[in-house]
Amino acid sequence: MKKEKPELMSPIKNRAGFEACKDYADAVYFGVSELNLRANSEGITLDELAEFLADCHAHDLKGYLTVNSTLYNQDISKAERIIKEAKKSEVDAVIVWDPAAVRIAKRVGIDFFVSTQANVSNWKSAEFYEDLGAERVILAREMTLKQISEVKKKTNLEIEAFIHGAMCLAISGRCLLSAFYENKSANKGACNQLCRRKWRLFDEEGAKLETNGKYFLSPKDICMVEHIPEMIEAGIDSFKIEGRQRSSKYIRETAKIYRKAIDSYFDGSFTKKRAKAWKKRLKKVYNRGFTTGFYFGIPGPEGINFEVSGNAGSLKRFHLGEVTHFYPKPGVASIRLIHQGLEVGQKILIEGKNTYLEITVESMEIEKETTIEAEKGEEVGIKIDSRVRKNDKVFLLSE
Repeated sequence: MKKEKPELMSPIKNRAGFEACKDYADAVYFGVSELNLRANSEGITLDELAEFLADCHAHDLKGYLTVNSTLYNQDISKAERIIKEAKKSEVDAVIVWDPAAVRIAKRVGIDFFVSTQANVSNWKSAEFYEDLGAERVILAREMTLKQISEVKKKTNLEIEAFIHGAMCLAISGRCLLSAFYENKSANKGACNQLCRRKWRLFDEEGAKLETNGKYFLSPKDICMVEHIPEMIEAGIDSFKIEGRQRSSKYIRETAKIYRKAIDSYFDGSFTKKRAKAWKKRLKKVYNRGFTTGFYFGIPGPEGINFEVSGNAGSLKRFHLGEVTHFYPKPGVASIRLIHQGLEVGQKILIEGKNTYLEITVESMEIEKETTIEAEKGEEVGIKIDSRVRKNDKVFLLSE
């Protein structure tokens, strides 16, 4: 049976993320300022929603709005306002799981997907949401590919699964560490990721055990780029990249590489050698080490990164300074080098809420004089081929 090409969905927190992935992804998912599981994310505001969705559709991208936090009584009116605005703005679907949000979506008449927060782990649960009118379920990250395939065969729902990005210590957002210790609930999108810190172990009698500074509770990231054929053959309709709070560089690289991997399966050029090269490239951007999660069985110690809780990627970015002015006619950005100097030939990233641009510096000017290097504290003019904005941040990219 011929397989359909799955949707590739990228996470974004603002328009810079959209600019980063728009040439590679088929869809984007994002939140507004409230009721999504990335409460600290910049998001797209409700006032911007209609314009943003029009831009998505102009680039043949679908836009999915997350309204997937736990809803308390005081949240009902907020959920109604957000979902009604989503319908009005022509959002392609809302991602929900709380029964109250499901009922609102049905009443408003907007397509809805069931969030992984619902922890759908079997075909009967999926069938339950299908009967409620869901278009798609985003399956629990704790399922194997064999289990996913069974769900696909026994329902008529679209199936979405995570293909890359962070794993949660608990069952998707059910962890109480952050809520218990800092009153910041994972189910409200405010998790402080205490699992990523170093923890000490004690025995029953209170004696401290030697841990050598290990991170016992910090899972590695999922990376399934080497297993694209198995993912497609399991019948998954949408491949989801996790990382709405990660950088636009991460968003661009993951979308670009998974686009190549998916397309290569369908044109017959997918090979293990190419997949290993793609994985090597993925290791450059933000990651905590890679695992295949639960897709091939319950992970053991190899699924935990005992040594590093933060970024293990080899590609680093260093804050250079900021854009002070953009001259559109000659296509020149004036950049103040606040933190360090810059040389011709180096690669920089210019990023803001609405800006994403990577370039290699081919020439520079200081007070209309050509130079090959500039020092910290100087202001330089650099030729660029796309619009940037005042106060956009400028970073040096280096391995």
